[in-house]
Amino acid sequence: MRLATIKQNFVETAVVVTDLGVIPVEVINDKFSKNWATNLLEIIQSGDLQMMNKWYLAGGKGQLKELKHHTIPKGQIQFAPLYRRPRKIWGIGLNYMDHAADLAEKAPNTEPASFMKPDTAIIGQGEDIKIPLQSEKTTAEAELGVIFGKECKDVEKEDWLSVVAGFTNIIDMTAEDILRKNPRYLTRSKSFNTFFSFGSQLVTPDEIEDVMTLKVATVINGGIHAENVISNMTFPPDYLVSFHSKVMTMLPGDIISTGTPRAVHINDGDVVECRINGFETLHNPVVDLKLRA
Repeated sequence: MRLATIKQNFVETAVVVTDLGVIPVEVINDKFSKNWATNLLEIIQSGDLQMMNKWYLAGGKGQLKELKHHTIPKGQIQFAPLYRRPRKIWGIGLNYMDHAADLAEKAPNTEPASFMKPDTAIIGQGEDIKIPLQSEKTTAEAELGVIFGKECKDVEKEDWLSVVAGFTNIIDMTAEDILRKNPRYLTRSKSFNTFFSFGSQLVTPDEIEDVMTLKVATVINGGIHAENVISNMTFPPDYLVSFHSKVMTMLPGDIISTGTPRAVHINDGDVVECRINGFETLHNPVVDLKLRA
């Protein structure tokens, strides 16, 4: 099953994605006598996601075809971030050798180079990435996002999918010039508003045959800047889920952004994309606030 959040009548509401477009969960509740939450974070936190997916796989996918008159066509959809207030966002730095080379650094090979980001950095599909006044060189990084579906602690690698709600596209930004001044400035360099594009679809694990074969590409103005396969990560998703759950309790809706094949320098007027095979492409235009003041 694939879910998203759209802007409808000035409200952000959860939808199920179909081949023809999207159907609001509110409509599904009304037509099929369900009582599921209509906010995607609440759907994950309440456990409704598991019930929805069970229904979807047991015939609900076919039932949705009955709602073709309630389907919002793809061309009329305005996506929002999947949700705006996760409890935690973990980022993983230098998880591919190529990205370490961008910063002339040695890739970590004993433990992940983890950092955290604030939820105020979140934007959605099509919203502006804003290069801040304080930065002369900001970069963008396409990444696979892992979304937790259950509260968990001390998860073993072999059990990782049991706590995962789904996967999504992410574009993560860094004020690289600030980071280069001092590595202790990492949190600040990652935390400006609009520095975390999130969505536009949550893809449940049963939709993906093998996460390790997914190919992630950082794309700038329609051209592929860099791409790599998840299996080439130093620390793959199963390790990251287990590792971070042994640091702290992970909660439904928490996110791990798993690292980029390579960052690209962005400028005013650029369009950045995260392409992952089998996923809806995530794209955002770039605005340099220094040029718009």
